[in-house]
Amino acid sequence: MPGRTVAKLATVTAVIAASVLAVAPTAHADLVTHCIGTGGAVTVPNDLLVPAGESCALTGTTITGNVTVAAGANLVVTGGRVSGEVRVAADGYLDATETTVDGQVVLAAGGYGVYLSNARTGAVTVRPKGSATIDSFLFAEAATIGGNVTVGAGEVRLDGGTQVTRNVSSTGTYYTDVHDSFVDGTLSVLNSATGSVVCGSAVRGRATFAGNLGGVQLGPNGALDSCASGGYWGADVSVTTTTGGVTVDDNIINGQLTVTGNNPAAQVAANNRIRGGVTGDQAAPGANRAARMAAADRDDAGDQRAEVRRTSAVQEATAAGDARL
Repeated sequence: MPGRTVAKLATVTAVIAASVLAVAPTAHADLVTHCIGTGGAVTVPNDLLVPAGESCALTGTTITGNVTVAAGANLVVTGGRVSGEVRVAADGYLDATETTVDGQVVLAAGGYGVYLSNARTGAVTVRPKGSATIDSFLFAEAATIGGNVTVGAGEVRLDGGTQVTRNVSSTGTYYTDVHDSFVDGTLSVLNSATGSVVCGSAVRGRATFAGNLGGVQLGPNGALDSCASGGYWGADVSVTTTTGGVTVDDNIINGQLTVTGNNPAAQVAANNRIRGGVTGDQAAPGANRAARMAAADRDDAGDQRAEVRRTSAVQEATAAGDARL
């Protein structure tokens, strides 16, 4: 009976349509794709969530919405694109290589870390640790960050030609280092537990280092890290109230250098070119040289942290199988 069959099909179609509308009344805006396992070169037409404690490894995947990495979860993405923002919860991890994130990247208090390699993102924020027990990190290598970098905890390293289009602001981190990179705005490093190293880099705006406990090294021949060359500073540079030693070597400063309240007094090498002169207390040439010894690269331990989590995440995602995005 063809008439009755057509009627049944029409009824089924109507029920399905009603169900779809009930789930997503505003197209894809309220849909969330869960990712557990691995995914390839497909387009996710909505938001993506990596559930708590799970791992997701994506290659060539496009996500048209926002991404959430829940508590204890891992997202490793290579050659992908996120049209929205990425938010990473406590003990969560984001590892992005050759990937573009159009929006901001935010690591919550106690987040494990963010690793960016040849990646492009919007502003990047690492929340202060607060009462969390996990020390976060932000490692960027040959990355482009289109906005401010604001970090309130853990280890920070900008390296390998990383570019920040606005300001870098670091407060209360374990260390904040900038190697062979460019900051198009200001640079501020305050109250770092083991100080700050800036080598082979350019900072267009004013640079402020204050209250750092482990020392500040601008250029080579310091105690904190190996370093091949100094850098270019487009405005005033201020290094104050720092303990552990201050060394300024092989830099071009298109402004004034201020070194006050440091213990011991700053070592300012004769090979610096400082347009506005030096204000503050300086150590006599050769003073404290015994304390300045070659140090192991500070980035080794950080690289190991990222590698351990990345390897574990990929193994877990592979074991989980196809994420069926």
